[in-house]
Amino acid sequence: MIRFECDYNEGAHERILQRLIETNMEQTSGYGTDPHCDRARSLIRQACDSEQADVHFLVGGTQTNTTVIASILRPYQGVIAATSGHIAVHETGAIEATGHKVLTVPSEDGKITADQVRAVYEAHRSESSPEHCVQPGMVYISQPTENGTMYSKAELQSLFETSKKCGLPLFVDGARLGYALASPDCDMTLADLARLCDVFYIGGTKIGALMGEAVVILNDALKPDFRYMIKQKGGLLAKGRLLGIQFETLFEDGLYLEISRHAIDMAMRIHDSLEEQHIGFLYESPTNQQFPILPDVLLEKLRSQYTFTFWEKVDATHSAVRFCTSWATEQENVDALARDIARLMHEPSETRELAEALV
Repeated sequence: MIRFECDYNEGAHERILQRLIETNMEQTSGYGTDPHCDRARSLIRQACDSEQADVHFLVGGTQTNTTVIASILRPYQGVIAATSGHIAVHETGAIEATGHKVLTVPSEDGKITADQVRAVYEAHRSESSPEHCVQPGMVYISQPTENGTMYSKAELQSLFETSKKCGLPLFVDGARLGYALASPDCDMTLADLARLCDVFYIGGTKIGALMGEAVVILNDALKPDFRYMIKQKGGLLAKGRLLGIQFETLFEDGLYLEISRHAIDMAMRIHDSLEEQHIGFLYESPTNQQFPILPDVLLEKLRSQYTFTFWEKVDATHSAVRFCTSWATEQENVDALARDIARLMHEPSETRELAEALV
């Protein structure tokens, strides 16, 4: 079985595994106070061009989202996000479980706009009795989005400026951040991102690490006591160096972006091969997630050899699915997928059902 359903099917990059072996018998202090975490923080600050940034290491994305959001919001506040935002649809109500409502706004491509943020803020202010309603307290986006789309630098700047005017900290979920930064369509650097939000995180779980996310806090008002929140939410890893070593390895020689580019190359290989077959896409994604629209009968045949994620029904006979590449995706598997789809699309012996579905 060849797997394309997510970008964390594999373990970790070999350089990380080797470094973990090399340092295995070192004795260090715990909870992220060791030299490896310190060096990883320094490397991340350099990449962000922000020596004043606070950097913290957590284990996974949901843990990171809940910890950051709970640390920012007052008990009566909620977080603005797209209806398709990860915290709204794929975290089992984790944010609500912390006592905070996700205030969703509609989005066709996974992104939200500055005008939408302003509208939510103004709607609450215009309430005759605003204390009866959840107060918007921050803004959440992801880069890239759940749909593989990306914010441009201009879009992010507009969103950040509007959020500041409304007094709403902007939080960027970067679980797949490397796959955005490595895309040829991306017009911003990590340093640009660090200037255009209050807090974000750099995903390691999906990009070469065994596990781990690096939270980068830029807004001084959000920095105090964050370690207390990490501890309270169960995220202060005793053997914190295991996270520090991984980010130290990812950032010391540009490995993070290097392996992210590989995922983009593989995703574009899938995209271009399907486009040659005149196959349409639900979203035009320049990142590692591709969303082709394919006949259901073809998809059923593909499932015997490949895993992928159903996304949504498009019509009675077609569905959009997600093929997800990673830092470790092998080109031979990508080429096999492309060949099999091409064969199934055009094989003369295919069933009448497939032929009708292609009309």
